[in-house]
Amino acid sequence: MPERVTGQDLLGWAETLSGIARTGMGFTESLYEKERYEEILKVAAHIRGAATSDPDINAVVDEWMQMVGTGVAGYVTPKSAVGAVVSNEKNEILLVQRADSGVWLYPTGWADIGYSPVEVAIKEVYEETGIHCEPLSLISIVDGMRQGFTRIPLYSMVFHCRATGGELQAHPLETSDVGWFSRDSLPHPLAGLERWVNNAFDAIEGQIKPVEFDPPRSLPWEEEPN
Repeated sequence: MPERVTGQDLLGWAETLSGIARTGMGFTESLYEKERYEEILKVAAHIRGAATSDPDINAVVDEWMQMVGTGVAGYVTPKSAVGAVVSNEKNEILLVQRADSGVWLYPTGWADIGYSPVEVAIKEVYEETGIHCEPLSLISIVDGMRQGFTRIPLYSMVFHCRATGGELQAHPLETSDVGWFSRDSLPHPLAGLERWVNNAFDAIEGQIKPVEFDPPRSLPWEEEPN
């Protein structure tokens, strides 16, 4: 138990309970068990409401119920997002200004079925910026909820890529601007500055570092030491 429970803690517990309950509903044939799992969903919705100040608990439960699948399709897993830190010959980074929020970030998007993670990265870069690129290395693979930059279960993979051609052109719907920036001339507002800028420019400048990942916490399925 954390020394101080935060809204992010509550949100994480709510999503964990929701995932367990929805997975259980997807695999059981027992109406009794389905009712119990729905009760767990209601508890999870109340926890989520406490974390987000959203009073519409029934709407949250209804939304979760609509996501319930059957069998393997009902096994709830985090969504996957893929991003790309793209550099040029000047060691500048390619950034886009998100049309929905106005913040600047490297190209990123949901993983698409039919593509490998690195193929998604290349595709997102071209669609959002008009730039062609080639992958060089994996920078990070982290849990978005634990890092605090998402409110839904999400794994984020970020690759370092090198620009190989193309012309800058912002996506007409997803981005409002796009450009190349050096470390000392980054645009504002910048999304999550402290989380990724140093790692991004370390990769761009050729510093070899281990891939960033979330260190394991205490594991609830392990017994406490005597």
